[in-house]
Amino acid sequence: MARLAFSKWQGTGNDFVVVDDRELAFSTADLDLVRKLCDRHVGIGSDGLILLQPQRTMDTSYHMEFFNPDGSQSFCGNGSRCAFAFWSKLTGAGEAASFTAIDGEHTAQWTNGLVRISMRDVKSIERIDDNTDHAHTGSPHLLCWVDDPEALDIITEAHKHRYSQRFAKEGVNVNFLHWKEGGLEMRTYERGVEGETLSCGTGVTAAALSAMSRGFITASCNVHTRGGELRVEARSTGQGGFEGVTLAGPVKEVFTGLIDL
Repeated sequence: MARLAFSKWQGTGNDFVVVDDRELAFSTADLDLVRKLCDRHVGIGSDGLILLQPQRTMDTSYHMEFFNPDGSQSFCGNGSRCAFAFWSKLTGAGEAASFTAIDGEHTAQWTNGLVRISMRDVKSIERIDDNTDHAHTGSPHLLCWVDDPEALDIITEAHKHRYSQRFAKEGVNVNFLHWKEGGLEMRTYERGVEGETLSCGTGVTAAALSAMSRGFITASCNVHTRGGELRVEARSTGQGGFEGVTLAGPVKEVFTGLIDL
């Protein structure tokens, strides 16, 4: 490929380069290209690269391949919501679809102008101490309850956990949470980005489940990030875990373009 067509999407400020790769022309082994496309100085700039690929199972509509800016891979909640909106635009398809990602199969649908996706079941929320939880919602998240997320030097505070003995090798996303007036406020430091993002879908989901596990709320939770508001719904399994987990929020196409490679 000498020239690559792309679309730029964002979901509550979490922004992505999205590529129609239904002909599998993009070399997923070319991580230098992934890093360049995501670079905000020498590339397009984004919190990740999404490839919309052909279905991998008969009962799904497409596959989403996601790369972090450093070339690593994980599941991405907001990226999945953007990918579904992109697929809807390309195909003119209806209100709902099933798709696969690195962590398995998901569903997506339009609901009152928002994109709602299913998330993986979470078997348990690990209570590390009185103010800290750990959960895996497609990507590993540390949930740190603080008095005021906005008052933090987030990079300094996140690095204490991200590069601790437990998490340095595999990495962990670090979220700072505060319950206020019936809703959850948070900021997120993302591994792979190695910086703060305006929103993180798997982080928002983990944060809401942490709030549910601590008794702040049950069944549904509104989460306010620096990039906007998302909603998480879930059912308690009664054994410390959650099922029927969904994430919903707005998405928007920012622009489309061509980039010479």
